[in-house]
Amino acid sequence: MTKISAAITAVGKYVPDYILTNKELETYVDTNDEWITTRTGIKERRILKGEGLGTSYLAIKSAEDLIAKGNINPAEIDMVIVGTATPDLPVASTAAYVASEIGAVNAFAYDLQAACSSFLYGMSTAASYIESGRYKKVLLIGADKMSSIIDYKDRATCIIFGDGAGAALFEPNEEGLGLQDEYLRSDGVGRDFLRIEAGGSLMPTTIDTVKANKHFVYQEGKTVFKYAVSNMAEVSEKMLTRNNLSEKDIQWLVPHQANKRIIEATANRVGVGPEKVMMNIQKYGNTTSGTLPLLLADYESQLKKGDNLIFAAFGGGFTWGAIYLKWAYNS
Repeated sequence: MTKISAAITAVGKYVPDYILTNKELETYVDTNDEWITTRTGIKERRILKGEGLGTSYLAIKSAEDLIAKGNINPAEIDMVIVGTATPDLPVASTAAYVASEIGAVNAFAYDLQAACSSFLYGMSTAASYIESGRYKKVLLIGADKMSSIIDYKDRATCIIFGDGAGAALFEPNEEGLGLQDEYLRSDGVGRDFLRIEAGGSLMPTTIDTVKANKHFVYQEGKTVFKYAVSNMAEVSEKMLTRNNLSEKDIQWLVPHQANKRIIEATANRVGVGPEKVMMNIQKYGNTTSGTLPLLLADYESQLKKGDNLIFAAFGGGFTWGAIYLKWAYNS
């Protein structure tokens, strides 16, 4: 019997029109373009403006882009996973709403939350459903409206995050293409260094928590940076050694877009040159669950069938990992 693997067969993206530049951020907090660019590599980020527009809007738009480009019948999609740290509503599934809105009437859907590793973890989940043989089309979306949880008076976070979404369709493959290997990790120590303190069951929302700004992202930058650099680099290197790959065998490194210095450290550890590293952090900042699929959509035209891609991510929790995937089509 031919082994079934899970391949990405289509991608889509959406970023809002509004561009928040470093220059504009200078009017919010004590910072400047040179300081931000030197430390993060970010020049601008996209922000979703408009009454009643949440993460689902970003997710729907990216899915519609994929459906249109791939000429997909949404009624044939079996399931929809939305990786997000900023769901529209507590309790009510964002993915269920997204599936209904895009016409995936025969799909079941749910949200997946692993902070900046959500799309990476979602790749593993989508692939497992495909490899089981029970499902043929799994739509994985990474989407976050980070502007909804950022304090624009906090210089440590407001310079980093932006809004955006990307989508990927997973289908069965019998040519040995698609997801080859994965190494996913987590460590609960991370909640001390990257979190939103209030709004959950530990500290429910009150007037006092709102007044104290406890519903925004808090990040202890130096500690998170240190963990991210060492762990993203380590798991990326592990993917190569475990699969007997050298840097010459890798066509693309697909790293989470948190900080340009973290991306460069990961690339150096793996041994690939900058020409093999996907990067768009300068345009979008850190879109959390959206970074990896946005990279795929931005670089799709350069991808060739059989290309070896190493994905790596690190996020709150802490959550992190790497995935080795063979690209399945010529664009």
